[in-house]
Amino acid sequence: MTYEPLVDRWATAGFAVVQPTHLDSRRNRIGLDDPRFASIWRVRIADQHAILDHLGDIFDQFSGLPTRADHHRVAIVGHSWGAQTTGALLGARVLDAAGTPGEGLSHPAVKAGALLAATGTGDSLTPFAVEHLPFMRPDYSTMSVPALVITGGKDQSAMSTRGPDSFTDAYHLSPAPKRLLSIADGEHTLGGIAGESVKETTDEDPVRVALVADAVSAYLLDILGVDATPWRALEKQATDSSGTFTIDSK
Repeated sequence: MTYEPLVDRWATAGFAVVQPTHLDSRRNRIGLDDPRFASIWRVRIADQHAILDHLGDIFDQFSGLPTRADHHRVAIVGHSWGAQTTGALLGARVLDAAGTPGEGLSHPAVKAGALLAATGTGDSLTPFAVEHLPFMRPDYSTMSVPALVITGGKDQSAMSTRGPDSFTDAYHLSPAPKRLLSIADGEHTLGGIAGESVKETTDEDPVRVALVADAVSAYLLDILGVDATPWRALEKQATDSSGTFTIDSK
């Protein structure tokens, strides 16, 4: 299972975490030449809707969980492509080749979210991305649900001609309320959040992984009205970090 460094800490913080296995999971070996690939972004969103529509059935499979889980405090979190999926559930739309926003695919059950290393707008896609990943053109202007955006100051996308600033689009181009956590030395996997000994991790740092995991927990506990204390502590930590990470809000 991937993203266990995040999931383990979130579960410890009191969250019931549901992880879908999407059609494009590596175990299914679906490549760019697969005829299903062009619509996989929609399949991912449909997966999330199915989960949200049947949370009760999922919780019923675990003894004691139905009475402990709060169905009124539902959040969604995603990394990279998963962050684009998350954005759609929060209200973002996908622009077509002419720049026209597609239909809204948000879900009313989602009260907050977190986007980790989310793709920027599609105006700077490389030719390869334009050809194979045309859906990487999010319009954040309609992403109105509260969200935390986490970016790495050394995150350089191979799909964009822009630099690390492109990953801040989800914050700057969406309506308030939003918060931005910027990690100065973070690369795309933000220290290795995708899992233990994952090959694509280029900036392995367990401390950075813990920061990301705990920041998401602290944000959600605050924005969902459970406990503001962890977020206030994180803000103080940011002030004292000498620029290791910063927090902005609007």
